[in-house]
Amino acid sequence: MSNFRDNLGRVEEKIAAACRRAGRPRGEVALMAVSKTHPASAIREAIEAGVALFGENRVQEFQQKSAELADAKIAVRLIGQLQSNKSAKAAEIFSGVDSLDSIRLAQRLDEAAKRLGRTLPVLLEIKLSREESKTGLEPESLELVRLLERLPEFANLRLGGLMTVPPWSEDPECARPYFVQLRHLRDQLAARWTGLDFSELSMGMSGDFAVAIEEGSTCIRVGTALFGKRPYPAKPEEP
Repeated sequence: MSNFRDNLGRVEEKIAAACRRAGRPRGEVALMAVSKTHPASAIREAIEAGVALFGENRVQEFQQKSAELADAKIAVRLIGQLQSNKSAKAAEIFSGVDSLDSIRLAQRLDEAAKRLGRTLPVLLEIKLSREESKTGLEPESLELVRLLERLPEFANLRLGGLMTVPPWSEDPECARPYFVQLRHLRDQLAARWTGLDFSELSMGMSGDFAVAIEEGSTCIRVGTALFGKRPYPAKPEEP
């Protein structure tokens, strides 16, 4: 973790270069530090380096960290799949949910946010990959259409835009078609549902965020390039 500032500097250089290539100001792209599996102390170090936006994958994991970060002036958004039975806790501890993928979950989050007296920012997660491990709303699905039609009913949710996770590849160019597709989908949805906000495009991670910026990303989710390899628990030895 002692190299976080150096890592942040390298990431910022790549962000600035990608923005120049795309003719975009640096201020158009938010940097989300993905802190999943890393301890609260790592988040503290990132805060000291000037990071204020974080992404976490699991409700229970961040719930444990949040007690140690109660005084921190940061935003922490849920970027992992959310089970509807954990929606109440998610609405309580996260600044927003970037993985909304069903009407049922929208209802649960809206009810939870209403009880808390808050408005919860959300992004729709769009599944552009055929990988079974990926989650989200498919672009041509009836569920997406119905959710967009019903979102105005959910007074305690505020839609900000779309999020996607492309298939992993060592070649960042392999992700470009997925980023282009999400941008085109955003434009189509914004033209049809003029009363909803689709300004945010959350796309791009450690290996492909420069390409994502070139294709219009407004928020890149960077974990490994900032924090280093994730510290997963060791598997128990076989007897």
